Amino acid sequence: MATHAHNTSSQPLVRFSAVQKTYDGSQLVVQNLDLQIQSGEFLTLLGPSGSGKTTTLMMLAGFESPTSGEIFLNGKSITRTPPHKRNFGMVFQNYALFPHMTVGDNVAYPLSVRNVPKDQRAERVARALDMVQLRGKQDRYPAQLSGGQQQRVALARAMVFEPQLVLMDEPLGALDKQLREHMQIELKDLHKKLGVTFVYVTHDQSEALTMSDRVAVFNDGVVQQLAPVLSLYETPANRFVAGFVGDNTPLKGKCGSSEGGLCELNIPGAVTRCLGVNVNTAHVGADIIASVRPERIAVYAENSLPELNVFKAVLVDTMYFGDHLRLRCAIDGQGLATVKLPLSVTQPPAPGDILWLHVPPEHLRVYL
Repeated sequence: MATHAHNTSSQPLVRFSAVQKTYDGSQLVVQNLDLQIQSGEFLTLLGPSGSGKTTTLMMLAGFESPTSGEIFLNGKSITRTPPHKRNFGMVFQNYALFPHMTVGDNVAYPLSVRNVPKDQRAERVARALDMVQLRGKQDRYPAQLSGGQQQRVALARAMVFEPQLVLMDEPLGALDKQLREHMQIELKDLHKKLGVTFVYVTHDQSEALTMSDRVAVFNDGVVQQLAPVLSLYETPANRFVAGFVGDNTPLKGKCGSSEGGLCELNIPGAVTRCLGVNVNTAHVGADIIASVRPERIAVYAENSLPELNVFKAVLVDTMYFGDHLRLRCAIDGQGLATVKLPLSVTQPPAPGDILWLHVPPEHLRVYL
């Protein structure tokens, strides 16, 4: 039912056009937002608190109005349409269940306000509860359910009237780690099965990477990058995204000569010539931060060093992560570098050992 070949040439389901939001008339919480949401996709708005992601979701829901700009649904402006007429499913942190109503009545509520005939309601409620694996719980009250079950009831209530768009604001925020990870998988499966468009807000980058088709990374009211999950992780567009999404090791230095997308780098701690991908077209002499993911750094023996991009480091400590070891290494003139080693390494190094770290040029990304 869900098609995941999002056709970007067709009209997007939702389009934000030059949307701005300010609460005090001077500081823009969201600035010049042009954002397109494709039908059937799972789009996550990710960013630190105060970055504008929740305000963007609230404007889409209709609980906030843009200070300027327009929001379109299927090509028609909904900028001044009240929330209940937008017909979106919503699962918000503060969108609690009605405590005095049974689970079944909670889920049926959106149907009754939409005047769905009574004989159809029971069947649709049963189907929605099935969907979130809560069959047989319709006569319970919310207080008799666990936090995870209550959140699934809220989800069933958001889906029961078959909206074309479901908006979620940190819906798993209150759950413990194990349940949260379980619910992430369930939500992703549900999305695949139903083919509904999900717009999801979180500040948890691993949650965004696990669940989404695309992620919009917000900072200071601006989308820093909007990309499929894989390219967001492998090819961050700027220093903020590189630091916010996934672990990375930043290396400070200066940009040397630049050609063909690569630039030469002068980085304290390097013992060979260094090259990296010149992401923001830094010019010669510019102060840069070069960044690399922990799994892209290899450890070499001193007698077999590659010609490029080798750093001398001292092992500070080793952390055991179940499926890998994480080494924290001190490089002269830099912060600590994080290296992931597979558990299959026969003899793990000990604190105080000198390590020779190699970063392939294509995985050393250079940011202004």
